[in-house]
Amino acid sequence: MAASGGLPEVIASRSRRTWLERLPAWAERLVTIGALAEDDEEERLRKASLVLTASMVTALAVVWVVTYFVLDLYVSAAIPFAYQIVSIGSLVVLARTGRFEFFRSSQLCVMLLLPVLLQWSLGGFVASSGVILWALVCPLGALVLSPRPLPWFSSYLALTVVSGLIEPFLTSAPSPASVIVVFFVLNIGGVSAVVYFLLRYFMRGLALEREKSERLLLNVLPASIARRLKAGERPLADRFEEAAVLFADLVGFTPMSEKLTPEELVGMLDGLFSEFDAMAEQRQLEKIKTVGDAYMVVGGLPEPRPDAAEAVAEMALEMQELVAGYDTPFGQLLRLRIGIDIGPVVAGVIGKKKFTYDLWGDTVNSASRMESHGIPGKIQVTPRAYDRLKHRYRFQSREPVDVKGKGRTVPFLLIGRGEGVATDPKAAESG
Repeated sequence: MAASGGLPEVIASRSRRTWLERLPAWAERLVTIGALAEDDEEERLRKASLVLTASMVTALAVVWVVTYFVLDLYVSAAIPFAYQIVSIGSLVVLARTGRFEFFRSSQLCVMLLLPVLLQWSLGGFVASSGVILWALVCPLGALVLSPRPLPWFSSYLALTVVSGLIEPFLTSAPSPASVIVVFFVLNIGGVSAVVYFLLRYFMRGLALEREKSERLLLNVLPASIARRLKAGERPLADRFEEAAVLFADLVGFTPMSEKLTPEELVGMLDGLFSEFDAMAEQRQLEKIKTVGDAYMVVGGLPEPRPDAAEAVAEMALEMQELVAGYDTPFGQLLRLRIGIDIGPVVAGVIGKKKFTYDLWGDTVNSASRMESHGIPGKIQVTPRAYDRLKHRYRFQSREPVDVKGKGRTVPFLLIGRGEGVATDPKAAESG
């Protein structure tokens, strides 16, 4: 049985595909130029957003270059053409060097300055059809892409004021009234389109990143607990009167691990515990944690359920069946010791960094003792777990054993299902 791939890597790759696969193939290749292997997803998104914006403005600038050239306004035509040259050159530098800071600074500078110069060359706000609006792309882009957006916005405001002050001293270019109206439409519509698609693309990417973070959080905490934690509820603690706690431990794994490479060791545990995770999810149980080669799962929380004990017993039997036929690198047989107890527990979230959802109480301790005092390849349960399950499962009693903190205890071995007990959780629900 092959080990499955690491979950964080799978989620990260899915996230990259999700916000890139929405673009055509040529656009995907374009927006990823300059992306470095060490970039996180947010940095990749920032780079892609600016590359996309620069590419859109460069393409749209063709209209202004051609129109002003046809009207014999050569200086005015040269300004958007200069933007195209600078933009294409900076894209080439970005693709070859990966220097995003240079690309960002150069783009923000030309986006800010060239529309202002173009307006001055045409004679002011009205004569240029408000072409200075294109400079607004600079502070809005800086708000998304730059760590210090305020200087860019301040510069935009200052240039707008200066443009108003020098307006009486500018000479209007000889443009037909109809051309001025058309360019008002193009300038307002073009800026609006660029800003809209920039923000839409960036916000969609952030939403997908947030979705990935949500999935990662739900791999750490139950959904209801995650919602309460995000709502600011602290401390977060609950008491449950009947929870079924299962501890499982691989017998002899430590000496076996000494013969394995790190890749083999982690791959085998990842594959096996991923199978356990699937069982827990199928039976709506909560995986609490793994510690080394030990695995802990619980039923009956964070939402109480009347069949928690049966669900945990079914998972224990299924775990033993899986391990009995599991392939290891050297062909050794794996065996599990499993301990189960049923009773009251306290559950809650502890810590601020790398926080965990954990359980406390005598039930937890007793289940752990059942595992540590158990028999390899067997499922050992406490007397109260036996009382809860004896009508549906077959058991074998053991001689009394000394259990730390409990004294002499008569545990039971869960050896199989009773007659009429469904092995499929869906069948059990329908029954």
